[in-house]
Amino acid sequence: MSFFEVQQNFMDYIKDPSLPLPEGVEARRMKIYRELFFNNVDGFVSNAFPVLKSLYQEQQWQQLIQNFFATHDCDTPIFIEIAQEFLLFLQTEYQPREEDPAFILELAHYEWLELVVAVAQEDKEQQLIDKKQPDLQSIKLCVSATSQIAQYAYDVQHISPEHQPKAPGDTPQFFCIYRDIDEEVNFLQLNPLTAQVLAYIAQYEYVEFTLLIEWLVQTYSHIDAATLEQGCLQLLAELSEKGIIKHFIGQ
Repeated sequence: MSFFEVQQNFMDYIKDPSLPLPEGVEARRMKIYRELFFNNVDGFVSNAFPVLKSLYQEQQWQQLIQNFFATHDCDTPIFIEIAQEFLLFLQTEYQPREEDPAFILELAHYEWLELVVAVAQEDKEQQLIDKKQPDLQSIKLCVSATSQIAQYAYDVQHISPEHQPKAPGDTPQFFCIYRDIDEEVNFLQLNPLTAQVLAYIAQYEYVEFTLLIEWLVQTYSHIDAATLEQGCLQLLAELSEKGIIKHFIGQ
């Protein structure tokens, strides 16, 4: 048996102990190895998705993690990337069970975004907008690198063991998940117009105010242009105070 085959048998057993014990390795040691690997993965996933975990009985959660551990090819030991791999597993490989909530994918994505924002690197070409001179009409506007915009069908921000919606809401839920100047992760529920404005700006490295207003006037042609401009200025000022909208200072 080649060294590669020995390694493969070892890893296969680590993932699924119902397989034959690798030749030359005693069961007690393999049990220790497996528990070490599994507990690490369980810890990473549980810490990344605490609300989702809280909705399951302990045995049910362990079965879900075991399914992920045994069947998903996870190529990274990095915490944030293991959380992303778990989300990918739920989205593309996992067959839901009876005990799984209907909103499992949206809640998992929502919690994963919180982690993404928490560890996101600041963009050196973005800076906070000066409160003393918020000349929003003449600067390059951008969405902070530590902000994410998302849309969900379920009321994900209120989900808990006591509140588990059985069906999507009547209207989509829009959110901005962002890291503030104190490095705290916050969740801001958005109305559809604010969500559209942020999504539009986020498509680009930066957007100038005149182009943003042109887009708004074309999109909301039934609203007076002056009213749109005034409302947009107020909105941008509020978002800049939270650090969601920033000044792009690059070329």
